[in-house]
Amino acid sequence: MAEGGGGNAGGGGGGKGPLGDLVKAESMVQLAILLPAACFIGWVVGAGLDRHFHTGWMEIAGVLLGAVAGFVQIVRTASRYLARSGQ
Repeated sequence: MAEGGGGNAGGGGGGKGPLGDLVKAESMVQLAILLPAACFIGWVVGAGLDRHFHTGWMEIAGVLLGAVAGFVQIVRTASRYLARSGQ
């Protein structure tokens, strides 16, 4: 019946048609926002820990940890997208 949403019920999106295109676009927007958001959250948490423990290195460690977490999530999302494209 509906070409865009019939096969997307349990597969996590990425089907054909307009709905599948929107899901792919949303996934790419997530990738663009993910790394800066993860770094910002790491920086905020590190700055809070620096103030609490009176240190000066946790802010940098928080940014680095946030960047690593962001890259890991980007790789996971990209590999999931590539696996869907290959089917």
